[in-house]
Amino acid sequence: MQLAVNGINTFVATGGRPFDPSLPAVVMLHGAGFDHSTWALHSRWFAHHGYSVLAPDLPGHGRSSGNALPTIAEMADWTAALLDAAGAPKARLVGHSMGSLIALETSARHPEKVSGLGLIGTAATMTVGPDLLKAAEANDPAAIDMVSIWGLGFRAELGGSLAPGLWMHQGAQRVLQQTRPGVLFNDLNACNAYQNALAAAAGIKVPATFILGERDMMTPAKAGKTLAAAVPNSRTVILQGAGHMMMVEQPDELLLALQP
Repeated sequence: MQLAVNGINTFVATGGRPFDPSLPAVVMLHGAGFDHSTWALHSRWFAHHGYSVLAPDLPGHGRSSGNALPTIAEMADWTAALLDAAGAPKARLVGHSMGSLIALETSARHPEKVSGLGLIGTAATMTVGPDLLKAAEANDPAAIDMVSIWGLGFRAELGGSLAPGLWMHQGAQRVLQQTRPGVLFNDLNACNAYQNALAAAAGIKVPATFILGERDMMTPAKAGKTLAAAVPNSRTVILQGAGHMMMVEQPDELLLALQP
């Protein structure tokens, strides 16, 4: 569906069912350079099991208009505005990578709108290497190569996609190749600059689930555990053998971990 959020024409996937604000809401926030298609499987499960789902393309991403927002704080405020636009009083926020930082910051800035958190591939600091930042700033295809190579775990690079005939590595590259110039750099730079994760985590009052990949090279599990330790009411699930792109690498295991 299309929603106007802070004046931005926003595309929001709803998992195959119309959004019903009377049901418990789940908001799914994608990572840097990606879009709502990240949640193709998981949004459908929640939408068909008693929840209403909002899986937006963030501003400047996918089918949404506007410019990409330059900071995690601005993305968090935009997420709160998304809930208002949809008529949802509060929601469980599920975020991957950059999306996990947005979810975390939203819970700090707008606690009354957050009923729970699912943080996937997250870290206390999400430092981005200078070579990747430089390549992304120049819109160099090498940036897409770096993200897709570092993002997938070892087993994923050998093939074995659960969807017959598809290759996880090339699928990730195709989505990133559709990203508008400058958006990947914007997102990576926002992650690199964000320093409020530990402070935000300490103030969380709602249940939080951390889902980390054992072989994640972009947000190592050790860094995710450091963040989880700062959250009073949290649980941590480690997906054995998974890299950063857990949604495609281990979709069933991820879904099980996300279920309340």
